[in-house]
Amino acid sequence: MSSLPSPDPSRLTIGELAQRAQLGAETLRYYERLGLLEPAQRTASGYRLYAPQAVERLDFIRRAQALGFSLAQIGELLALHARPEADMGAVRAIAAQRLAEIDAKIDDLQRMKQGLQTLLDACPGHGATKQCPILASLRGEKENVHE
Repeated sequence: MSSLPSPDPSRLTIGELAQRAQLGAETLRYYERLGLLEPAQRTASGYRLYAPQAVERLDFIRRAQALGFSLAQIGELLALHARPEADMGAVRAIAAQRLAEIDAKIDDLQRMKQGLQTLLDACPGHGATKQCPILASLRGEKENVHE
């Protein structure tokens, strides 16, 4: 879908914004529905028009996603960003919560790695699959797995 030129040169059509932000138009609509992107003004013919600051907001969202923040957390961060007088402790609490979530994922991954390493160490890598300790473990059998 081609983007039409904006009647107001300071406003961006959804196509122009999508191109500048390197996102799809559907993603922009989704962010708007979630409240992450300011609702667009509409032309008389129904085209969405966004303020130029929308590009900066989308960059903020992208950088927050790169740090693993959920869209809900990003919404909270954007709300705090919009209130410069708000206490930065709230921002820190959201970041600390995200870090705790990442630590929990790392712990889960370490447990998975250890379990898989135990299975790999128990598997000679040759012979009939009926004696494979990895498959035995996946079937719920313990006797063929050496821990």
